[in-house]
Amino acid sequence: MLQAFDERNSDLIVNIGGHLTHRDKAAVSPFDSAVQGGDAVWEGLRLYHGRIFRLGEHLARLRRSAIALAFTSIPSDEEITAQIRRTVQANGMTDNVHIRLTLTRGVKITSGMDPRLNQSGPTLIILAEHKPPVYDKSGIRLITSSVRRTPPDSLDPKIHHSNLLTSILAKIEANNAGADDAVMLDHRGFVAETNATNIFLVTGGLLATPTAAACPEGITRAAVLELAAGAGIPNATGDYSLTELYTADEVFVTGTMGGIAPVISLDGRTIGSGSAGPVTEQLTKLLAELAASTGTPVG
Repeated sequence: MLQAFDERNSDLIVNIGGHLTHRDKAAVSPFDSAVQGGDAVWEGLRLYHGRIFRLGEHLARLRRSAIALAFTSIPSDEEITAQIRRTVQANGMTDNVHIRLTLTRGVKITSGMDPRLNQSGPTLIILAEHKPPVYDKSGIRLITSSVRRTPPDSLDPKIHHSNLLTSILAKIEANNAGADDAVMLDHRGFVAETNATNIFLVTGGLLATPTAAACPEGITRAAVLELAAGAGIPNATGDYSLTELYTADEVFVTGTMGGIAPVISLDGRTIGSGSAGPVTEQLTKLLAELAASTGTPVG
């Protein structure tokens, strides 16, 4: 799976530190912490019909991550929302838009690792693109990566940080295997997530997903669990092995970039019937209805 370039994005207006500029003229300082050491936090947002889905939850996670990394200052939710609004309005965007929101520790007075060198406050970067859900709704193929998810005693996944090298290494393995994405295991050998999404399995009518011990607590993941509970679908979180994925009736992945996408094969094994199962289809419909009827207006 390789995302295609959308010509509508040729003349995007991006927002860096409150300054709106053409994508080709955008600049981030070489002294910025994101450049110096990946020292930044981020969120992926999706715009539906002029409203951002679960913006409050995304901004709360951004704030928790920045606090965990000891950022000395963090813009208010109102400030960030105002800048998002400026950006999407400058681009005339209302629907099928993905927004990459990045907050770096800011510009350093000189190159170095020490956060005390950051004395000018954080840098807020807002990149909004015309981008429908990126996964093939007919199903995706996964392999298992040799790269493990970082355990919480090394780098806690509850910090939604911008250092994505383990995910990139896993994606390289998926590319080389001709797969769409890669399943990543935790340090104990249980399934954590994929390189880009949370993962669910359905067995005997029970919907299950790995705990967030070694993966981020996804916003879409939480929405799916809520929708399942409301629809009377039994659900659980726990530790699940690759064998349980191989033998599941259904497997699907969730995320802001791609919504819900069925998994039709893993490591060369066909999952279930090899197409989206009934629980996957039901939750896909429920999530679409939720996204279409809720959200924070920014258009």
